[in-house]
Amino acid sequence: MRWLDKIPYPLLIAAAIFMLGAPFVPEPHLVEKARMLAEGRLTRPLDIFDVLWHLAPALLLGLKWGRGRQEKAPD
Repeated sequence: MRWLDKIPYPLLIAAAIFMLGAPFVPEPHLVEKARMLAEGRLTRPLDIFDVLWHLAPALLLGLKWGRGRQEKAPD
């Protein structure tokens, strides 16, 4: 996962914040999809892909942070 190590933290943080909130008006997609999941209506493949698409930068940020902590952990 060396490609992930090459992505700077500020870029990943900005992308994660943007994608978690997009679109900002009338409401973020993740809020809409969470409501659909709670109601049992999150069934269409396009909706599931949309959730993964909006979560991808946050997941990459978590992976990068976890890898950094793992490498710096004392043996």
